[in-house]
Amino acid sequence: MPATDGVPPLPDELRAMLAAVRRVGRPRLVGGGVRDWLLGLASNDFDIEVAGVDFEGLRRALAPFGPTDVVGRSFGVVKVRGAAGSEYDFSLPRRESKTGAGHRGFAVRPDPSLGDADAAARRDFTVNAISVDPFTGEVFDPFGGRGDLAGRILRHTSPAFPEDPLRVLRAFQLAARFDFTLAPETAALCREIAPAFAELPVERVWGEWDKWAVKAVRPSRGLAVLEETGWIRHFPEVAALRGTPQEPEWHPEGDVLTHTGLCLDALASLDGWLSAPPARRRMLSFAVLAHDFGKPSTTVRAERRGAMRWLSPGHEAAGGPVSDAFLRRIGAPLDLDAPVRALVVHHLAHHHGQAGDYSDAQVRRLARKLSPATIEDLALVMSADSMGRPPLPAAGILELVGRLRARAFKLAVEEAAPRPIIQGRHLVALGRRPGPSFKPILDAAFEAQLDGAFGDEAGGLAWLREHSR
Repeated sequence: MPATDGVPPLPDELRAMLAAVRRVGRPRLVGGGVRDWLLGLASNDFDIEVAGVDFEGLRRALAPFGPTDVVGRSFGVVKVRGAAGSEYDFSLPRRESKTGAGHRGFAVRPDPSLGDADAAARRDFTVNAISVDPFTGEVFDPFGGRGDLAGRILRHTSPAFPEDPLRVLRAFQLAARFDFTLAPETAALCREIAPAFAELPVERVWGEWDKWAVKAVRPSRGLAVLEETGWIRHFPEVAALRGTPQEPEWHPEGDVLTHTGLCLDALASLDGWLSAPPARRRMLSFAVLAHDFGKPSTTVRAERRGAMRWLSPGHEAAGGPVSDAFLRRIGAPLDLDAPVRALVVHHLAHHHGQAGDYSDAQVRRLARKLSPATIEDLALVMSADSMGRPPLPAAGILELVGRLRARAFKLAVEEAAPRPIIQGRHLVALGRRPGPSFKPILDAAFEAQLDGAFGDEAGGLAWLREHSR
């Protein structure tokens, strides 16, 4: 774990707020921002817990710094909006007691008299139960979180952990984001509460999967947590990958879930994923997770090349509906379905044709089929897939992917599908009256464009005059 000296780096406006709050109470930096600082990671996650002052006193101290949102009054939370859209959460220490099912079944009571240890006891994991004095840099670690950070271990803070089943999915995404392993005793608690998954609203389930997809540095660690806790059964499309065999000659790494984890970790190492905005990371992560969802239903033992082998004929197409079902199960936004499905269905396109010798028409049509995903997206999925078969080298397949990329770049379709050049207005200009007859003509014109019959408006008009007599 990186050493830290002094105090965490904070924005000047937050330091001014903390100085004002210090005059009425005892502020502490808490939560994920402290964890990230101790790991040597940059963070804009600033949560402040203030003891020794009541809610109105805290609100008055913060009022001079900008608009305050007091919708969290019953929880003792004041949100302050600073410059350039920044927002900071100031809260009172609080006690929680279980009153009902699910992650919302808690009675929360702010208690400004709580000490550091009692205030930290309600947090989920020891690595998130560390607080820091923002002025002196003194670290308060009543549950040994620094040691667990050093060991990359997620360990529950108290016996109250099972009261909130969402914490299991938090363990899933935190393990993937920070390459943590789950303490055996914490995994055991998670297994005990596996039936409580049914209590979780789907939007909260999606929130944890989304963090996994966008922020993971080692996504396979999250899948391992789902297995260790038994929670993988709540995601049957993923669970079915375990035990689905693959032909050792082509997949020496093991079964489909092992392969998928290796592919996901490879994706998270690629420059194209690391430099991508969140929306693209999200799409790519789920496409790689789902790329072999079709194998459990298509894998058979059959003869090929004079020997009995494990084969999965048609698994690409079979995986499309399964990826849709999975995304609906976890509450993903609907606009994620189409690009993920397209990438799943076409993830072996680089093996089609003659040794990857793509014609211009094939590449244009592939770009069209993938939309709104792109050939560059597909190239990243293919690259991750090829890297997920150790110890087999990926170079040969990456060469095929490179050829596809090069041809797509030459045709200017690597980042977008071709758009029809000939439009209805061109038919009107030729004296045709708008009506049902337009569609077959425009469809034929686009097909001719994809085949390379023309590539600009002048060529398109010439084609139209010849073929619309």
